[in-house]
Order: sequence, then C-alpha cells, then structure tokens
Amino acid sequence: MSVFPSFLLALLVAARASAPAPAGPVSLTPAVRDSLTQALVQGRAESAEWLKSSPSSYFAAVQRVDFGNSTALTVGRAADNSVRVDDPEMPEHAVMVVVEGDSFRVVASSPEVTFRANKLEYREAVLPPSAIQIGRWTVRLSHQRFPALIVFDPKSPRYAEYHGQDWYAPDMSYRFETAMTPNPKPDTTIIQSTRGNLRRAVRVGWFDLKVHGKAVRLEAHRLLEPGVDETSISVFFRDATTGRETYGVGRYVDPEKLPDGRWRIDFNDAYNPACAYSPHYNCPIPSRANTLTIPIKAGEKDPHYEH
Repeated sequence: MSVFPSFLLALLVAARASAPAPAGPVSLTPAVRDSLTQALVQGRAESAEWLKSSPSSYFAAVQRVDFGNSTALTVGRAADNSVRVDDPEMPEHAVMVVVEGDSFRVVASSPEVTFRANKLEYREAVLPPSAIQIGRWTVRLSHQRFPALIVFDPKSPRYAEYHGQDWYAPDMSYRFETAMTPNPKPDTTIIQSTRGNLRRAVRVGWFDLKVHGKAVRLEAHRLLEPGVDETSISVFFRDATTGRETYGVGRYVDPEKLPDGRWRIDFNDAYNPACAYSPHYNCPIPSRANTLTIPIKAGEKDPHYEH
C-alpha cells in the first residue's frame, strides 16, 4: 500500500474524533517561570555531561548487528563470531544470544566466561530487552520486534568527536497542559524507522494545541514493542525548522500525565532521536500527520553529528 492512501486513512480516523478547542500555553508566575528555566538549564548541562563521558552515551556505541533472519548471534574476539570485538580484553568466544519471543536467552560460550546483568554474575539467563556486561563492554539486547545487539565501549574513539549540544533558549510559550482526545477505536498503525523497519504502534489519541496563534493537531502513539510500558506515549514530529535548524529526521516529545488526567506537553523538552548522534540505532520517523507547517523554536537543535 502506498504512503498516500495511508495518509488519507489517518486523516479520516482523526476526523472521527471531534477536535476540542486547541489549548493555549500555560500561564505561569514569574517565580515558577524562573524555576522551570533553571531546571531546563541544569537538565541540559547533565545531558551534555552524559553524552561526552557516560559509558551508555550514544558515542559509546561502536557496533550494531541485527539478527535479521537468524535467531542466534555470538559475541567474542575470534573471527568466527557474529559480533566480533577485536580487542585482547574480550574473550575469544564470550556469549551466544538467542531470541526467544519477546526475550533473550544469553549463554556463556566458554567455561571460564561469565557475564553480568542487573549487577549479578551469570553463565546463562533469560532476560527482557535490556543489557549485559562482558568485561568493560556493555551489549544492549535491543528488540523493537527487529532484534539486534549493540556494543558499547567506554573507550570508544567517538568521544573525541564531542562538540556539545545545541538548544533553543527556554521559552514557556511552548509549554501546554491539556486533555488528550482519545482515539475512539485505537488502531494499530505503522511507524517507519531510520533502518527501514516498519514498527507497529497504537494511535492512542490526539493533542490539540494553539502554538503562537496557530492551531495544530498532533497524533500520540504507543509503540507495540517488548519493553515499552503500556502507559508510555510519544509524539514524533517535524516542523518548519526540521532539516534547517533542527535534525532532519524530526524530533520527539514525551507527554507527561498529570494527576488530574490531563497531559503536559513542553516543547522545551523536545529532543533528537539517538540517530542524530550515532548510526547504530533504529529511530521512529514522524508521520505525515505530525508534520507541522509552523516552526517549533523550542527544545533541541541539530547537533550536526550525523547526516
């Protein structure tokens, strides 16, 4: 089926849900505005510190191998491994990882080898999408219904590429608190991704906002993938800054549910997918319905690491 009919179907589904009056930005006192601005600045400084030095940083990712049609991959130093880590500190044959439904069975390949998960030592374990440690390396067990192994090395040479992150100045006119219009018949839709995979998601509803005087409607999705919390929803979007001031694939914002049942959407928290920093990730691509004609000059700009 072509993208165009899918786009029409999305419009028809959205039209069935009556759109409320779009919500404007929240009204804040100067003290609250200053406090939120300080928190944003602090959070961005912590994000930069994580990126340039954390062993789980995007820059620590040095290799990705997809399972494809295989159900098992091996990790080790020897050339016959599916995932070869050519370093004397890595065992010749470390582990075999087998996909079992929504989980992974990890088995040590040599009697002298163990691996760590959740701070415990194992020779064999069945694990959800998560990570294991082998020596200094972390191996992420990525599922997304397109399983892969991603190797992280705290000695990755990519840390040397760090030149910071770039953000718009905090602007509370992009902060909203509103109800979500629920999808009357939550449908499974397809989210395209940067590695060409078609990822399944539920279109749970819509947010209607008035951004600088312009009404916009955004779809909210929950990815149907192992490890994704059933209460977790995301908004993947593009806007008039995309490919110019902001990353060309688009950006994400994660609505936060409030105690009164409404949701907070703060575009100051809009962030780039991991693919903006590393080629070793598989990132959702925003739908046409979430392609805005107006600029969202809030949140993260293009860091210019990946193109």
